Amino acid sequence: MTKYLEVNNLSYSYPDGHEALKDISFDLDNKESLAILGPNGAGKTTLILHLNGILGNLDKEIKVSNFEYTDENIADIRKTVGVVFQDPDDQLFMPTVIEDVMFGPKNFGYNDTESEELAIDALKQVNMIDFLDRPPHHLSYGQKRKVAIASVLASKPKLLVLDEPGSNLDPSSRRDLIEILNDLEVSKILVTHDLPMALEICERSIVLNDGKITRDDNTLNILKDETFMKNNRLELPYGFAFHHLGEE
Repeated sequence: MTKYLEVNNLSYSYPDGHEALKDISFDLDNKESLAILGPNGAGKTTLILHLNGILGNLDKEIKVSNFEYTDENIADIRKTVGVVFQDPDDQLFMPTVIEDVMFGPKNFGYNDTESEELAIDALKQVNMIDFLDRPPHHLSYGQKRKVAIASVLASKPKLLVLDEPGSNLDPSSRRDLIEILNDLEVSKILVTHDLPMALEICERSIVLNDGKITRDDNTLNILKDETFMKNNRLELPYGFAFHHLGEE
């Protein structure tokens, strides 16, 4: 069966010679949720920038929805793969929430009426429809994060890639976000240091360390492997227990 996303022997070095990715290979099923875990400097952000065609040479090492990553296909790829960056202020720049969320669809060729309909639908998905006329800079950080997600969802991506979606959120906002992401019926890739969030959203995780995949496994299996976690500089929050999974 053809996988929705295929990454085959992807390597990447920055201009200074630093080898950030080393023969990365993995795939993703349609509507599967995958976490990418690893310490700082492991190559996680470099990897997700490749998934949107922002980095890399577009030399067919990646394929999504049967599109090979080539110069000819990059517009379709960027419509198919939506990236939500870590800082929502990097994505919100219009005078009002609705204008921000309409920006993506309009950029992809939808007319004003279609763009507004898509934006309203996206804001409903993240429970922010009551804020459509608010200036983004008047929103809380958690609200900005949800609007940033809506601004990507409005273009109807089939794969949603989120870089540290839980960072800087208070517990209530974090809980809201987990519920929203679990309800979205799209493929999802979460790059996160929030291991409990990864466990709640993604049944499967990939661990990167020093630019290489050190494990591709069930998320729970990874988090319970104390030796592996230590060797890959991963750590659960103090006092975390797996009680909600019915385990002592």
